[in-house]
Amino acid sequence: MSLHQERLAKVCRKMEEAGLSQLLVTDHLSIYYLIGIDVVPFERFWCLLVKTDGTHTLFANRLFALGETGLPTVTLMDTDDVAAAVAPYIASGDLGVDKNMAARFLLPILSACPGTHAVLGSACVDSVRARKDEAEKGLMRRASEINDQCMEKLAAYIHDGVTERECSAYLDSCFASYGCEGLAFDSIISFGANAADPHHAPDNTVVKEGDCIVIDIGCKKDYYCADMTRTYFWKKADPRHIAIHDLVREANEKAMALVRPGVRLCDVDAAARDHIAAAGYGEYFTHRLGHFIGMEDHEQGDVSAVNPAPAEEGMVFSIEPGVYLPGEFGVRVEDLVIVTADGCESLNHVDKQWKILGI
Repeated sequence: MSLHQERLAKVCRKMEEAGLSQLLVTDHLSIYYLIGIDVVPFERFWCLLVKTDGTHTLFANRLFALGETGLPTVTLMDTDDVAAAVAPYIASGDLGVDKNMAARFLLPILSACPGTHAVLGSACVDSVRARKDEAEKGLMRRASEINDQCMEKLAAYIHDGVTERECSAYLDSCFASYGCEGLAFDSIISFGANAADPHHAPDNTVVKEGDCIVIDIGCKKDYYCADMTRTYFWKKADPRHIAIHDLVREANEKAMALVRPGVRLCDVDAAARDHIAAAGYGEYFTHRLGHFIGMEDHEQGDVSAVNPAPAEEGMVFSIEPGVYLPGEFGVRVEDLVIVTADGCESLNHVDKQWKILGI
């Protein structure tokens, strides 16, 4: 059985557990994951119908020029009626659809299929994608290795007079030099008070003495994403800010130490959150502890107070506590981890202790 056949078989087992016999998958990265064909369809219909009896069907616009797909394939012109083309392949009863399916396609298909009811079926694919196989782990290690190297190069590049935007441009060139397809997400590079906004977009702010420097970056290499955050200081640091950095780093380490199969993800979140709250900064930790990651920087699944699901071997997610003091400064320390049989493997190896740059 090929890799893609194994993945389809896993999805079918998840469908059977959910009581589904048919599922429309329109997320282009999920389709790539399942059959190895990548198309960014824009407004056109691109869909894989997965059936537990193995009679899978691919629907594609002729514009995509796919050639041999290895699957029964229905090709459509721009002027064709999508619902009329899909309806003969849909059985009555529950029809699983993924979270990305556009209403402009779904509603006409349901109208053309009396007795068919749409059910959100994304979890059947997302839960399989959440547990990375060995090939995926290798790709994520490589992406994070590049991310580590570019983080260190960017830290060395920062100089008097430099702006956040110039740092972002330098980082883009750094990732390109390693053959990355691009960014996993828009880089976050924040000087001083800008760092109090966890998702600050780089602007023309110039670094100044005493600033914190939050760098949250990720490349995309061979379809897989990296993501890491480190916080530095420029030329000097306020002792209070250093203490908060230590607090956040300790929260990161406490959470990582807890990760292993069977531990609830909400308890991992609590390990970091409780440590920060005990020091009086709980209200300034304004986001969940982490998100799942793979072909997308934020995949389905998270490490949060409301997710009681257990960690499972092969899951990859971030551990990224932070403290953000409005108008003053912010600090975040983030690593990606792979859940292993008896703990976790960190994908990031850049020193996460506080460091003063420019001296």
